Amino acid sequence: MKVCMVAYSFYESDSRIIQYAQSLTRRGDSVDVIALSHDGAPSFEVIDGVNVYRVQRREINERAALGYLLRIVRFLFVSMAVLTGKHLRRHYDLVHVHSVPDFLVFAALPVRLLGVPVILDIHDILPEFYLSKFSAGRDSMIFPILLLIERCSAKVATHVIIANHLWHARLVSRSVPSYKCSAICNYPNLEIFRPPTSGKRDDRFLLMYPGSLNSHQGVDIAIRAFAQVCDKIANAEFHIYGEGPARPALERLVQDLGLQEKVRIENYRPTHEIAGLMGAADLAVVPKRASSSFGNEAASTKVQEFMAVGVPVVVSRTKIDSLYFDQSMVRFFESENVNALADAIVELHVHPEQRQRLVEGGTRHVSQNNWDVKQHEYLAIVDSLTGKRGYQWSSSTAA
Repeated sequence: MKVCMVAYSFYESDSRIIQYAQSLTRRGDSVDVIALSHDGAPSFEVIDGVNVYRVQRREINERAALGYLLRIVRFLFVSMAVLTGKHLRRHYDLVHVHSVPDFLVFAALPVRLLGVPVILDIHDILPEFYLSKFSAGRDSMIFPILLLIERCSAKVATHVIIANHLWHARLVSRSVPSYKCSAICNYPNLEIFRPPTSGKRDDRFLLMYPGSLNSHQGVDIAIRAFAQVCDKIANAEFHIYGEGPARPALERLVQDLGLQEKVRIENYRPTHEIAGLMGAADLAVVPKRASSSFGNEAASTKVQEFMAVGVPVVVSRTKIDSLYFDQSMVRFFESENVNALADAIVELHVHPEQRQRLVEGGTRHVSQNNWDVKQHEYLAIVDSLTGKRGYQWSSSTAA
C-alpha cells in the first residue's frame, strides 16, 4: 500500500507523525511525507524507511496572523502540486493530512476527487488554537470563520482523527458526525523514549521543558518559579528546548532575572536526540496556562514521553491533564501560580522518594498507554478506508 502524508511541520521533530509513518513502513507499506524544511536539511531524505520531501522552509517566528496565514497558504498550494504530481505517478492508496491548520486538507482535494480516501488528523483544534496564538477572544470576527473552515475541512476528509477525547466530543458536537471521527491520543514510542542505560554523570539538579514556545505553554511561569528555586537549590539548572513566537520574550526574561548562567534556551532537536536529553533530566516541567482555553485542553505529548524515559513530571492542573493523569503519576500544581510551582520543585528535590514514586506510577501508566499497544487503532482506520487488509473498525474504537 502507498500512503502520502502532508504536514506543515518538521517531520523529524513531530513524534505523532513519525509514529504513524513507521507503523505503516514496519508492516511493509510505502510512505511519502511532504513537510517543512529548516536550515541544513536536504530537500529529500529517507528516514527509517520513510521518504521525506521538504518543500518549504519555515522559521517559527510568526507574530502576526497575516504572516502566519500567507506561509500556510503557500505551503497548501505547493504541497497540493507535489502531492497531485506524485499521485499521478505513484497512485496513492491513502492520503493522511496533519493539521494545524485543518484547511490543509484541501491540498488533497484533487486526489480526493480521483477517489483516494483522505484522513484529516487534527493535532490542535484550529479555532481555539488561533485565539490562543494571537490573543483573540471568542467574540473575534475570525472565530465563526474558523468554525466554518473546520466544518468544510471535515467534509473534504473521508475520516477525521482528533488528538484527545475532550476535543473529540467538541468536534462531534459542532463539525463532524461521530461515525466519521475518532480520537487517537499522543502516545510515547517506547523504542525511542526509554530510560537511559547509564547513570547520572554530574551533580546538577536539571529541570527541563521541551516543546513549543507559545504563551499558552506558560514557560515564563516556569522561569519565574525557577528564579525562586535557585535560592534553595544551588546546583539547579533549567534547560528549555523549543521554538516559537514567545522565545524573544523568554530570553529577555532570563536576562532580566539574571539567570543566564542557569537557564539555557536552545532550538528544538530531532526526536531521537531530544529523547536522550530528556532522559538526562532530574525533573520535567509542563506549566501550561489553564486560563487559556486552548492550553487548558491541549494534551502535552511530553508528559507521557517523560514518564517513558523515567523522569518525574510537575504538571499544571489543567482540564486535559486532570482527565488523563492523577497524583500517582504526576505532581500537580495550581496553574499560573509561580509560588506553587517553585514549592513543588523544591519539595521533589528534597524528597527523592517522592520522585521515585512518580517514576513508578508513570512507568505503570505508559506500559498500558504507548504506541506499541495503541497503534492498532490507527492501522484499523487505515485498513478500513482502503479495504486492503480486512480490519473491522467502528466509532467505538474512539472511546
